[in-house]
Amino acid sequence: MFVIIGWAVSMACIFGVFIAHGGNIGVILHALPFEMITIFGAAIGAFLANNQMKVVKATAAGLGLCFKGSKYSKARYMELLALMYDILQKARKEGLMSIEKDVEDPHSSPLFQKYPVVGNDHHVTEFITDYLRMMVSGNLNAHEIESLMDSEIETHHQEEHAAVAALQRLAGGLPAFGIVAAVLGVVNTMGSVGQPPAVLGGMIGSALVGTFLGILLAYGFAEPLAGLLEQKVEDAGKEFQCIKTTLLASMQGYAPQVAIEFGRKVLFSGDRPSFSELESHVKKK
Repeated sequence: MFVIIGWAVSMACIFGVFIAHGGNIGVILHALPFEMITIFGAAIGAFLANNQMKVVKATAAGLGLCFKGSKYSKARYMELLALMYDILQKARKEGLMSIEKDVEDPHSSPLFQKYPVVGNDHHVTEFITDYLRMMVSGNLNAHEIESLMDSEIETHHQEEHAAVAALQRLAGGLPAFGIVAAVLGVVNTMGSVGQPPAVLGGMIGSALVGTFLGILLAYGFAEPLAGLLEQKVEDAGKEFQCIKTTLLASMQGYAPQVAIEFGRKVLFSGDRPSFSELESHVKKK
């Protein structure tokens, strides 16, 4: 929603002021289809040549996320921490072996299905169960598991940032393709020097539309989407950091209610539930 609103405000200010100052919008509209095909087509071709198919697919998926609201909210984090509390409390009361069935088959586990928003998220449940399985096996200590968690989170971060970097490179190239389109327009104009000044002026104006479009597409569309996608990637990484901190606190001997407090503290302030909100939510559950 805010992406569309932002674009609408930008376009209204740019073209509205141009028309208000007596600009001939007809020149832009006449050149728009040809310049757009030149710039956008060249940019898409370069994008495909510059990225592996997995990055292309990730970028397409990321662009879809940009037009959706964030799923990372205070309610989701309270559910995540309540799930972690239940798992750790069961392991503390009944022993680590008591959560083995929950870890091996989370989709049939009453603990995970009690919290469907988080329990049905494949990436979250896989991350939790993988490290709970290591805790149950007892072969690794807290420092070794922490190192492994950091490596996995870093790998996830790099994979998600590949799409962001691809969009940023695309934004960086669009002004150059706009110049290419403008140069081609000037070349076309030079081949028509015998035309009347009014005709030549229109052809030069159409050529300059290429430079304008390249800059507009780069800084009005591609770069903002890259920035928004980067923020969403950071939100996703923060959830894994919360899980990591909670599990490590438990491994170091802290009680479940203290361990989830460790996890709560790493969340961004805008999405972080207060101590009393989390406590009441856990007790209610």
